[in-house]
Amino acid sequence: MKIEIPFGQKLVEATLPEGTDLLRMAEPEAIANPAEEIAGALARPIGCEPLAVIAADRAAQARGRPRACVVVSDNTRPVPYKGADGILMPLVRTIANAGFAWGDICILVATGTHRALAQYELEAMLGPEPFELGIEVVNHDSRDASSLVDIGTTARGTKACINRRYVEADLKILTGLVESHFMAGASGGRKAICPGIFGEEGTFVFHSAKLMADPNSCDLQIKDNPVHEESLAVAKMAGVDFIANVTLDGGFRITGVFFGELEAAHAAAVAKLKSYVGIPTTTSYDLIITHGGYVAMNHYQSAKAAVASLGALAQGGSLVMVADHRDPNPIGSDRYRTTLSLLKIIGAEAFDRVLASSGWTFIPDQWQVQMWAKVFKRIAMHDFVYFAPQLDDRDWRDLPGTDGRNLLSADRRVSPELDDAATVIERAVAGFLAKRGFTAEDVAKGRCRIAWLADGPYGIPVSTPGNR
Repeated sequence: MKIEIPFGQKLVEATLPEGTDLLRMAEPEAIANPAEEIAGALARPIGCEPLAVIAADRAAQARGRPRACVVVSDNTRPVPYKGADGILMPLVRTIANAGFAWGDICILVATGTHRALAQYELEAMLGPEPFELGIEVVNHDSRDASSLVDIGTTARGTKACINRRYVEADLKILTGLVESHFMAGASGGRKAICPGIFGEEGTFVFHSAKLMADPNSCDLQIKDNPVHEESLAVAKMAGVDFIANVTLDGGFRITGVFFGELEAAHAAAVAKLKSYVGIPTTTSYDLIITHGGYVAMNHYQSAKAAVASLGALAQGGSLVMVADHRDPNPIGSDRYRTTLSLLKIIGAEAFDRVLASSGWTFIPDQWQVQMWAKVFKRIAMHDFVYFAPQLDDRDWRDLPGTDGRNLLSADRRVSPELDDAATVIERAVAGFLAKRGFTAEDVAKGRCRIAWLADGPYGIPVSTPGNR
């Protein structure tokens, strides 16, 4: 069975045993004319007045020169901002036409607790027009107390400190991509504020061990999801005038445009998302092969793909994963690396007990490691083969799992490339079969169950009755 591993525009071909199941989300129809759809969504939004009307009203009510804040995602999300079919310039032109000067429009990058984007990254993501027009583009900094405003505390105790530029703006707009999210159920909507432009201290509750351990804090689950509920509570406290969300297919083409009121527009986007990303399966697989997808710019982000596989991965099974870590820091923050090292040393069960103990001091980024712990409660660490060519021996001192580079020949191991992912996958599968006492014939006849999760973190296996 031939498969193609997507690394951005690059596809790497590998061969899997015949009888391997292909798990792929349904193919939604891409919008034929995105620019026309975007214009229509601005004029006929979901659950509120058109943006032109809202913007004009906010401009009229402003004390002094009206200011607008448009929140955008960072480059870990493939949001279509730039170009003729992008969502950003139609938004800011509508704002400007309503009475806001270009210099009084701020584009605020919702980095959350991620690093700030460099100028070249901002230009690559947003295109040249915002900068040519004199629009201010600012990275959120969750640790800069002077840039935050305390707007109160949620019922669960989350301290809501929000970026000052957003809080003090007369017009507040959120943008983003709605895709499955392994904690909040789905991205987009309220997440642009919490955690996008949130103070780091607020994550102590929002991303606490208790909320992360809740069974409803998972992919595609919105109802009774405490992470979603907390994020929405903070967003409502901060105030939102308009959101501009989209859904995409596997090729990052727009499949839906959902502009309008915070909850109504986001709910419509989630409904669209659920119509095609869930992959019903009645089988628990002995081995799953997957990839990190666009989001896996570093090891921190690749947790999403690993957790997505759990809907189809058998207890005690094996997982093979490849990724392209394009970020300058291919692991993540020092705090993430340190906490991940603790997981590697003490194991998943003990790690969760430590995080839940009264003596543990919360460390930002521990939430992502807690997601990895879910994976290692399902499979042994040595049964997780992971390959990203950017990782070296120093990195692997802190990473749980088996270094996929060790499956390469000595000359390739020194400076591996993305093309080596095929060799890693093929040899990892062969090693799995040999270790478990299976043959290619066992795969072909269904005695050994192997699956290729073609969409990586974006297609979500959903166990259905009869799963075995």
